[in-house]
Amino acid sequence: MTKKIKFILPFLLLLLLTGLSKSEEKKEPFNDHQISFHTGTFDFSDDGKRAGLFGFQHQNVSLNRNSFLGKLSPITGFLLTEDNAGYIYTGVQAEYKIGKLNITPSFTPGYYSKGDGKDLGHSLEFKSELQFSVDLFSSSQLGFSYNHLSNASLGSKNPGANSYMFNFMKQF
Repeated sequence: MTKKIKFILPFLLLLLLTGLSKSEEKKEPFNDHQISFHTGTFDFSDDGKRAGLFGFQHQNVSLNRNSFLGKLSPITGFLLTEDNAGYIYTGVQAEYKIGKLNITPSFTPGYYSKGDGKDLGHSLEFKSELQFSVDLFSSSQLGFSYNHLSNASLGSKNPGANSYMFNFMKQF
């Protein structure tokens, strides 16, 4: 237990100091970070391995970049299923706004662990996702997304998994 505290304490101190220096630089409210909570059904198209899921995603809005593909941003997150399967990922998303409607495609490679869930054939999986959301307030959105996990035939099998989720996003 003591080793864990010694390992975590410097990171917490660094995070605290970074937060303090940032708050002194800016006199306006923070809006640099968006977090997303999502819940839904993992692999809804497979009756045998269908499972509920919960996930979390972080986006640093200050790293958004406008390009010919739209507004691009790095994202990092994870999802867990009720069968203890897990997927941790990092990648990129684009954002397109049409009034209050947001269309957000993303691509994220990541590490998949099957737990007691579906064997996707490899630990490296790629998630392609399309999310539709609406602005609730200036700093929050409610949405629906569909994604597909695949190992791009890196493993001996590539069954893939299709999931849908309801999302709540909040900017801080």
